Amino acid sequence: MNHIVISCIGPDKSGLVDTLSKIIAKHNGNWQVSSLHHLSGFFAGVIEVAVAEEFCDALVSELKTINGLSCQIEVAQPNLIKVNCNLVLDITANDRAGIVQEVSSVIHHQNGNLIKLVCAQESAAHSGQDIFKAKVKISIDENSIDDLIDALENIADDLMVDISR
Repeated sequence: MNHIVISCIGPDKSGLVDTLSKIIAKHNGNWQVSSLHHLSGFFAGVIEVAVAEEFCDALVSELKTINGLSCQIEVAQPNLIKVNCNLVLDITANDRAGIVQEVSSVIHHQNGNLIKLVCAQESAAHSGQDIFKAKVKISIDENSIDDLIDALENIADDLMVDISR
């Protein structure tokens, strides 16, 4: 079984997900994981699909022909690496340029591997100030968790980190 990772972007219009899902189903693909978004008038998405080897080339070819959607497609082996610990970090701080770089750099320098990052800018309830909120999934050696949290919280006085497993 092949796994393909599809990254696509194009002007948002009704029916794009339906088109993608029909093509995947037509080639006996199994939609595994996805993250789909409307961003500044564009549809942007990342999808992982499991597909039998005999259908893979035809699926990839047809996905690349979707009108108005630019798709980059990679064939991958599923990641079966065992990790010591997966953590989910909920991070909240005053928003500022460079905050994603600061957080990702700390995770990298503490030997963590960033698996998923979902972030947004919101207005604080009472002040209206811009707030950065992120949910970050990482894999890390269990012995490094305390050092990671200390390093994240030392980025700035206003940064708060909540941890779950």
